[in-house]
Amino acid sequence: METVVILGAAGRIGDTAARQFLAKGWRVKGVARDARADELAPGVEPVRADASDRGALIEACRGADVVLNCLNPQYTEWREKVLPMAGNVAAAVEAAGATHMLPGNVYNFGHRIGLGMREDAPQLPSTEKAAIRMRMEDLFRDLAESRRIRTVVLRAGDFYGGPRTGTWMDLIILTKLRKGIFTWPGPMDLPHAFAYLPDLGAAFVALAERRSELDRFERFHFAGHTMTGEETKLVAEKAVDRRLKRGGVPWTLLRAAGLVNPMLREVAIMSYLWRTPHSLDGARLAGFLGAVPSTEPVEAMRATIAALGLRDAASLAA
Repeated sequence: METVVILGAAGRIGDTAARQFLAKGWRVKGVARDARADELAPGVEPVRADASDRGALIEACRGADVVLNCLNPQYTEWREKVLPMAGNVAAAVEAAGATHMLPGNVYNFGHRIGLGMREDAPQLPSTEKAAIRMRMEDLFRDLAESRRIRTVVLRAGDFYGGPRTGTWMDLIILTKLRKGIFTWPGPMDLPHAFAYLPDLGAAFVALAERRSELDRFERFHFAGHTMTGEETKLVAEKAVDRRLKRGGVPWTLLRAAGLVNPMLREVAIMSYLWRTPHSLDGARLAGFLGAVPSTEPVEAMRATIAALGLRDAASLAA
C-alpha cells in the first residue's frame, strides 16, 4: 500500500482528492491545522501540522510516496504566505524522497489567457497572484533539476463539486438558487474553464499511479468542462428541472467596496477571467492517461447541488 500525504486535506481539492485516493486503496494521511484535522474525510489519518512550521511539515510528510500540495492561503494572505509555505513543502518533499503533486491554476497566463491554452503557452505576470504562482512553479522546477525531486503540476480551471464551500459556483453562481436565480459574473456568451473536483481528484490518482513514467518536472492541463454562461445556466436548469432567472455581479460596486475591503479588492483584480474567454487544452493529459476522468456536466451539476445541500432548490424556488 502506497502512502499519499495531502497538505490542506480539509480544503476543497484536498478533501475530494483524499476520497479518490482512498477509493483506489492508498493509505491517506491528511495534514491540517488544529480543529480542521477533525473535518477530514472518513478513512483519512489526521496529522496536525502548520505549513508555516518547516520542521513540523517535514515530520508530517515522513514516509510519503506522494505529497499532494493543496495548500491555499486566503486571497489576502498570498503575498506573505504562499512562497514561504512552498519553501517548506520543498524541504518536506525532499526529506521524504516523495513525488510532489501540485494543483495549478490559470492565473499564470495573466491577461494573455485565451482558448485552448497548452502547457507550453507563454506565461505573463499580469497580476501579483500570477507572479506568485509562476515563482512557486519555478521553485519546484529548480528543485527537480538540482535535487532530482519530481513535481507534477496539474493545471485546471475554476473548481466546483464536493461538500466543501468557497468556490465561485457556491459563492456566486448558485448562491441564489433557492430563489430561482442563476448568477453569472460576466458576459453570458464567453467560455469559461471549470474543473469538477471528483474528476480532477481521480486524475491526480491516475498520474500518481504512473509517476515513475514521468520526467522530473511535468505540467499537464485538465480540460474539465468549458462552458459559457448560457451553457452553464442550461446545465443548472436541467439539474434542478426548472427555468432559472438570470442575475449578475455588480462589479463596479465591488471595486468601490474593494477600496476598504481587501478581500473584495483581490476578487475584483481577478475579475478579468470572467471577461476573457478561456479554456485548457487537455490533449497531453489524455495522451498520457488514455482516458481522463470526466463526468457529464448535468450529472456533475446535480451532484454539486446535492453536496451543497440545495437538492430541494427546485421545489423551494417554485
